[in-house]
Amino acid sequence: MDVSLTFAKFWGWYLIIFFLILSLNPKRIKQIFDDLKDEKFLILSSFIAIIVGLISIIFHNIWELNYKIVLTLIGWFSLFIGLALFIFPKSTVNWLQITNVKFVQVIYTLLFLVGLFLLNRAYQLIPY
Repeated sequence: MDVSLTFAKFWGWYLIIFFLILSLNPKRIKQIFDDLKDEKFLILSSFIAIIVGLISIIFHNIWELNYKIVLTLIGWFSLFIGLALFIFPKSTVNWLQITNVKFVQVIYTLLFLVGLFLLNRAYQLIPY
């Protein structure tokens, strides 16, 4: 199987599941921001983001102007956020907490649409 399609399925399902969790339980958004104040949670989150980002970049660093660039950008974004949380925890958490709940809802709705796009590309549900 093509690595790009595997990553499209992984990230597509991940983003859809993430959207559903936050939509069905919006208190999770505030809980995530509150948990970022806990250093143990912060370190664990940053390590996971770094590992996921590195895996994505190592196996899929393709800069073509199609769905593949979306997968590559997700990997790089995950790596940068993980590194920022690990290297500059206080300033990164402060920067993340400036955003309000409505802005976060807009972002994860956009990520939901990206997830749908990736799943459509992986499973060819609606041909284009």
